Amino acid sequence: MATEEPQFELLSQQGNIELRRYPAFVVAETTVEGDMEAASGKGFRAIADYIFGNNQSVVPSPDAASEKIAMTAPVTMEPVAPASQKIAMTAPVAMEPLVSQTAGSTGLPALQGASRWRMHFVMPSQYTLAGLPKPNNPAVSLREVPAKTWAVLRYSGFNTEARVQRKTDELVAWLADKKIKTLGSPQLARYNPPWTLPMFRRNEVMLEIQQP
Repeated sequence: MATEEPQFELLSQQGNIELRRYPAFVVAETTVEGDMEAASGKGFRAIADYIFGNNQSVVPSPDAASEKIAMTAPVTMEPVAPASQKIAMTAPVAMEPLVSQTAGSTGLPALQGASRWRMHFVMPSQYTLAGLPKPNNPAVSLREVPAKTWAVLRYSGFNTEARVQRKTDELVAWLADKKIKTLGSPQLARYNPPWTLPMFRRNEVMLEIQQP
């Protein structure tokens, strides 16, 4: 069966890098802890559980209190800052000078070494935010993502944190050369099931940008 993907307008392409304009869409998402591999598994299971029926239909009927939702592609994840925590006040208060960022530093949240991640599935286009069934799991939430412009670097093969970070750095360097400003955190989008051979896998690193 064909797997639905979000529609977009291709603005430009240079090699394996594209600039795309996506209209608004709705996602089911969750935030998980761990390295990239562990977070991928935990996040995927939580959202898959929701779309496979662990939910409450907005129009319940006697024979169907939940609703199955079709799987879409890609499965997307991004690093997020650790949850905030209140810490007791101590003394003294100290300060020290900091070395300025190196020329190669991007200032973006790094995928390599991240310990907290947000994962989302894009919901099928037939749904609105109001029309989606409600998740039973409080760790899963629904959100509408507004229309945005993205720079996307496409590649194949396996993903490790180091490799994804290299691809992100490659995309950031290309955008800096084009003097295109980035917004938000980098995202890793994966389109294939885990049994797909490496050479046939479609991976994308995505960065929101200002409309060029």
